[in-house]
Amino acid sequence: MSTCGVVDWGIYTGGRYVGEFAIGTNYEIDHFSHNILFDEKIGGTFHMALGAGYPETGSRNKSIIHWDMICGMGEEADIKVDGEVLYKNGQFTF
Repeated sequence: MSTCGVVDWGIYTGGRYVGEFAIGTNYEIDHFSHNILFDEKIGGTFHMALGAGYPETGSRNKSIIHWDMICGMGEEADIKVDGEVLYKNGQFTF
C-alpha cells in the first residue's frame, strides 16, 4: 500500500491548526510573482497557513511547519465571521 500523500500529523505538533490567516489588500500588485511572501498581499486574495503562527501577532500555535495557501477571491466571494459578512466583492463591509 502506498503512503504517498498521507501525512503523519503526530510528528507535526500544531500542524493541523490554522496558524495565520489574512486578506490581501494591495491592489497595486497586479500579478502573481510566485513568491508567497509577496503574493499573499495581492488585493482580492485570502491566505491562510497551517502550522506555526507568528508570536508577534499573538499566535500561540507552535509547529515545525508553516504551510501557506493562497486563494483568489472572485467578484461574488465573501468572508463571514460569526454569520456576519466582513468582506465582499473585494471590500471590507464595515
